Amino acid sequence: MKIGFIGTGIMGKPMAENLQKAGYTLYFSEHFNAAPADLVGEKGIALATPKAVAEAADVIITMVPDTPQVEDVLFGENGVAEGLSAGKIVVDMSSISPIATKVIAKRVNETGADYLDAPVSGGEVGAINATLTIMVGGEQSVFDKINPLFEIMGKNITLVGGNGDGQTTKVANQIIVALNIEAVAEALVFASKAGADPAKVREALMGGFASSKILEVHGERMVKGTFEPGFRIALHQKDLNLALTGARELGVSLPNTAGAQELFNTCNALGGAGWDHSGLIKALEHLANHNIRGE
Repeated sequence: MKIGFIGTGIMGKPMAENLQKAGYTLYFSEHFNAAPADLVGEKGIALATPKAVAEAADVIITMVPDTPQVEDVLFGENGVAEGLSAGKIVVDMSSISPIATKVIAKRVNETGADYLDAPVSGGEVGAINATLTIMVGGEQSVFDKINPLFEIMGKNITLVGGNGDGQTTKVANQIIVALNIEAVAEALVFASKAGADPAKVREALMGGFASSKILEVHGERMVKGTFEPGFRIALHQKDLNLALTGARELGVSLPNTAGAQELFNTCNALGGAGWDHSGLIKALEHLANHNIRGE
């Protein structure tokens, strides 16, 4: 199986590396940026356009920031769609609009190719360690063909339903993650302002019912002040925008999601769009006029 991989950023690069380590040859597009030098060689071939990648590959994986980038890579000039034919499979592992995904899937299907939306959760660490959670929307038969590739990149892999359902699941995931980050940040600011050592508070809470992956990983980032991404605040804001836009269309109220988005907006105002999303605590520190690290 020949694999095209478009989007080798913080998440995409280690995902591509894991596929190469498993023995697959990957085709990269250099229409936007040059392919990472360490991925090109015996198991990596750089081509000029997404169209060329689609012509060379059986499976084309996209891992780009947002809906407009997916649409551009697939349907822009010399895009993937121009190189598709029956039997090929497009797998979008980006996190984008569920509504747009259904339209994209239909357009890909019209070329004779199949489509899966397969966004991921687990961050850079999960991408590097091949422990990503992968949420898939599409046909069972197509999923069965691609699942061996998913198993190289992740551990918790679920076919949720039809096209768009994978993206819907990812939006739900991002709601949960944002609100957990906010809860941990509020707890640590409260504890520190009250005079307790936030590092010790975190250590104590890790042994109780409040324990969580967010408290473990992001709580440590908050205590140490290590806010290099990771997963950038700007990207999490994009995901929460998808949630809030979808909620308006569905007539659903997401009050705490809206609150988390406002805190991310505060981070942006403080110059933190590029911080890891655990940097949300800096918005709460700003509001409390208190830094838990004594900075």
